[in-house]
Amino acid sequence: MQAPTIEYGELAPVLVVFGVALVGVLVEAFVPRAGRYVCQLVVSLVGLVAAFVAVVALAGTRHLAVMGAVAIDGPTLFMQGTILLVSILAILLIGERGLGGDTDAFTPQASAVPGSPAEREATKAGVVQTEVFPLSLFAICGMLIFPASGDLLTMFVALEVFSLPLYLLCGLARRRRLLSQEAAVKYFLLGAFSSAFFLYGMALLYGYAGTVELTGIASAVKDHTGNDSLALVGVGLLAVGLLFKVGAIPFHSWIPDVYQGAPTPITGFMAAATKIAAFGALLRIFYVALPDLRVDWRPVLWGVAILTMAVGAVLAVTQTDMKRMLAYSSVAHTGFILTGVIALNDAGLSAVLFYLLAYGFSTLGAFAIVTVVRDSSGEVTNMARWAGLGRRSPFIAGVFALFLLAFAGIPLTSGFVGKFAVFQAAAEGGAVPLVIVGVVSSAVAAFFYARVIVLMFFSEPPANVATVARSSVLTTTVIVISAATTAVLGIFPQPVLDLATKAGEFLH
Repeated sequence: MQAPTIEYGELAPVLVVFGVALVGVLVEAFVPRAGRYVCQLVVSLVGLVAAFVAVVALAGTRHLAVMGAVAIDGPTLFMQGTILLVSILAILLIGERGLGGDTDAFTPQASAVPGSPAEREATKAGVVQTEVFPLSLFAICGMLIFPASGDLLTMFVALEVFSLPLYLLCGLARRRRLLSQEAAVKYFLLGAFSSAFFLYGMALLYGYAGTVELTGIASAVKDHTGNDSLALVGVGLLAVGLLFKVGAIPFHSWIPDVYQGAPTPITGFMAAATKIAAFGALLRIFYVALPDLRVDWRPVLWGVAILTMAVGAVLAVTQTDMKRMLAYSSVAHTGFILTGVIALNDAGLSAVLFYLLAYGFSTLGAFAIVTVVRDSSGEVTNMARWAGLGRRSPFIAGVFALFLLAFAGIPLTSGFVGKFAVFQAAAEGGAVPLVIVGVVSSAVAAFFYARVIVLMFFSEPPANVATVARSSVLTTTVIVISAATTAVLGIFPQPVLDLATKAGEFLH
């Protein structure tokens, strides 16, 4: 029997994050409560930065590690680097809740009435639920493995590793605790169903190919060594699990409720990092394991992409809550990214990589803005209360307008370059009708983004206006970096496009 080989150097990014998560658990157990917050924040940031350095050090590596279970190639390293960069900003945003005042999301007195002595005492003492840091790190660890998986079994383990902490994190909002707990339960139940679909699909593909390795499945499909019906049913069930994670219609029902109910920093983290990891896995399965079944799965993805773009854009127009509007915006963007997946060419792969990077920063920045618009009772997500925000806080309103313009795909923003790249790749891949639907959906989406901008700058403020809270240096850093990235990728996108093109080749 062959002895297993583990290439620890090539797994360094994952191992570093996993090690730091374990250190975070030890910090919770042994560090006194007064110093726990600062220790967790510093350890988390140092670990994520070290993991990103490890990703950079691995640039150019192409190898199947751990006996084929993990694929280290260009797309893996690009997406791991993107996840780590987004996660660094997400940890800063989560850390905001422990600095300088409002502990809106993570104080342990979940039953305390806002303004009550219990809440004031918790705020005064700086007591926070510091377990959010190791939970977030465990989720990041799973996200790093998910797009790098060389076989379906590793992919399923990674799926559960990052999903379970997210179920817990979604239920930690204090001021909206019932809504938050409802969101966590919905996410858990629907996530369990999607995992079951994924597992059943994996079992059918194993029955078809006799292996769970992606390259082995590709060889079986190419040689027609099994029952094609078994393969098609397995692919369909597998796609259900992955399309649930990316939030594509008709598997999107959890998105608005979970995004609205979860603590806003966690919502931003999920909206950015989870989508990157899930699309990485989706790309690897369709580009590595199933390219020879394109005749069968591409028409299905066509329908899913069209529904996702159109329905996501239309439903976003009807929303009155800012977080739900951003949630349906996320659904629409899932459809846009799917057009790049459907292209099934090198241009489509590199375009999706760039789009995920640009979208991740813009989304996290938008939710960071939501955390600072508040009144005496906490965050204000009712869009009507945002009227006149541009007069009271022109900087915050202006940066939020920049993110909305990027979502709309306006030129000189990262969103325009991302959409242009995926639409161009789809057109080259023969999906011109899909591009037309995407352009029309983008025009519809631009309407509700413009509506929010008009509301902030040209509408009279209501009597019970929302104000902009004084944020700590952490949230300010997240907002500034996200805005700068959105602008730079829109004005000077070529270096990152070249990097995505260079990385855009899977290891088969």
